[in-house]
Amino acid sequence: MLRMPAEDRDQFALHSATVTRLLEGIAAYPVLPSEVEDILGITSRERHKWMKAGRLQSAGTRTVKMRGRAKAVTFHVFTPQHIEDVLDRDLPAVWREEDAAAISENRRRAAAKAQLARGRQKAAKSDEATSEDDDLSAELDGWESFAATGLLR
Repeated sequence: MLRMPAEDRDQFALHSATVTRLLEGIAAYPVLPSEVEDILGITSRERHKWMKAGRLQSAGTRTVKMRGRAKAVTFHVFTPQHIEDVLDRDLPAVWREEDAAAISENRRRAAAKAQLARGRQKAAKSDEATSEDDDLSAELDGWESFAATGLLR
C-alpha cells in the first residue's frame, strides 16, 4: 500500500507509476524452488519427484556462489506462468492422489510377487524332502511293498 499526504499528488503519481512498472517486470523473474514450495504448499521431496516425472517443468538452472561456501550452488528455477497454471488447476492435489494410487498398486504387486516366491520356496522344499525320502527308500529292503500298503499316507 502506498500512502502519501494529499498535497503530494505529483509525487504520489510518480511513485505509483514506478511501483506499477516494477510490478509488471516482476512477472519476468524466475521463481525459486523455495518460493515454489511455499506457493504450491509442497515439500522439497515432492518438488524433486514431480520434476523428475516431468510434471513440474524447469525453466533452467541458476548457479550461485554464496558467501562462506567453498562450492557454488546450482538449482532449478521455474516460470511464474507455469507455477500459476499448476496452482490454478490444483495439480498438487491431483498428483498426490496419483502418487498414492501408484504406491498402493506397487505394494499390491509386491505382495503378490512375495506370495508367489513363498509358494515356489515351499514347492522346492517339498521336492527336496520327497527326493530325500526317495533316497532313503532306495536303501531299505522291501520298502516298495510297505509303501504299497498305504500306511504312510
